[in-house]
Amino acid sequence: MRVCIVGAGFSGIGAAISLRRAGVVDLAILDRGPAVGGAWRDNTYPGCACDVQSRLYELAAAPWPEWSRKFAGHEEIRSYLESVVEIFGLGPDLRLDTEVLRAAWDDAALLWRVSTSGGDLTADVLISACGGLTEPAYPRIPDTEEFTGDAMHTARWDHDVDLRGKRVAVVGTGASAIQVVPAIAPIAKEVVLLQRTPPWVLPRRDRAVPAWYRSLLSASPTLQRTMREASSWAREVQLLSFTRQGPFRAMGERMARRHLEKQIPDPVLRERVTPRYDMGCKRILISDDYFLALMRDNVTVASALQRVTATGVVDADGAEHLVDVIVWATGFKVLDPPLADRIVGRDGDTLAQAFDRNGMSAYRGTTVAGFPNLYILQGPNTGLGHSSVVLMSEAQIDYLVPAVASGLVHEVDPARQEAYRDEIDQRLATTVWQQGGCSSWYQNGHGRNVALWPGSTHGFARSMRRFDPDAYRVRRGRLGRPAGPDSQKKERTNAAT
Repeated sequence: MRVCIVGAGFSGIGAAISLRRAGVVDLAILDRGPAVGGAWRDNTYPGCACDVQSRLYELAAAPWPEWSRKFAGHEEIRSYLESVVEIFGLGPDLRLDTEVLRAAWDDAALLWRVSTSGGDLTADVLISACGGLTEPAYPRIPDTEEFTGDAMHTARWDHDVDLRGKRVAVVGTGASAIQVVPAIAPIAKEVVLLQRTPPWVLPRRDRAVPAWYRSLLSASPTLQRTMREASSWAREVQLLSFTRQGPFRAMGERMARRHLEKQIPDPVLRERVTPRYDMGCKRILISDDYFLALMRDNVTVASALQRVTATGVVDADGAEHLVDVIVWATGFKVLDPPLADRIVGRDGDTLAQAFDRNGMSAYRGTTVAGFPNLYILQGPNTGLGHSSVVLMSEAQIDYLVPAVASGLVHEVDPARQEAYRDEIDQRLATTVWQQGGCSSWYQNGHGRNVALWPGSTHGFARSMRRFDPDAYRVRRGRLGRPAGPDSQKKERTNAAT
């Protein structure tokens, strides 16, 4: 086939839509899960929702006027993606419950040989659309296997475990923790929140979207596009400005402190949950009810988890808390891409080995030297600390579609990739992510920020507006010509013959 896309979340579905519009219709979307949705299929914990406006959690190709809330929940987002698949007729391209076991570039045949749990296939182009929120991360804590109660990660929620009347330990204070704690605190007997580092939290100001407004957007696609763009710019100005030195950061910290003081009048608890690093160094979180949940009589904020016992958890202060359930709200292996050790390049090295050598970098966050016709969506330095990664994926898709449609083989020049990495590092050096006095999952073991894009989503989109073949070694592929519907039909006819 022309293109093999791995991952049926926002990135994979968005890539398939854009490629089809460019005439590349001979493609398959593989996903190891039983349904589309990616992170929004896998994350079903109580309170799970997006933390940027719903309007930014839609594809530009598939605007959606029917969002019921300003910040949509996981079920509504998953339903949206299912609707997009149906509207664009992508069902026949899906191969669900299909896990990629190995993908190796054949330089003689100029194609990818892909082994999956459902059989083997070949493709001219391989697109990794797995994203970073794929593999749950667990901290290295002694004796976790000794615990006799129930334990689950927020990304692998066990709905058979009833938390009503249970004593629950929640490990972590990141994006999932501040959603799950308010959701389970009213039903649990006790909740112990094990906190290593308190987050900066801004008010969410979530609200229902009135029916009249949804009808107005549905009747006016122009207005809908305008509101999406306005939401994007508002997010850029409000939060990206907090990551730079200056009056905006001070204003953001004042806003967060007022939110904290208003919701936690207890000075002892307020001191415990006040951050000691610059705002923005870690991801800025938003919630209307997290601090209120911490004020409940049945919620305790403890220090970091030190070890696990058969009947509970021990915090860093040495206090043991007896619990029935442990919830790991500890994020994902963002720096360990799920396919990296399964993709083999031109010289026999895996993508994981290449990342180890080059400090986990990719040219424009999308292509890697030694891996012809491999495109990575949400690759290194395309993450965000302030807005929707859907916007970043769409920019990457706009960049790669002309290259894929050309039918040529593109392999990025190592020197161009290295120069791009150095430019990114230089831009990141003066940001709060590197100078804010914290350590975060944005950084690898050597302190390099391998996750985040150092600017705005609009700036990234401008930089990705045109594919630059001069940065690549270009060879004539199996087709070596533009891929239009007529040529694709002829290819399939010839193949069948």
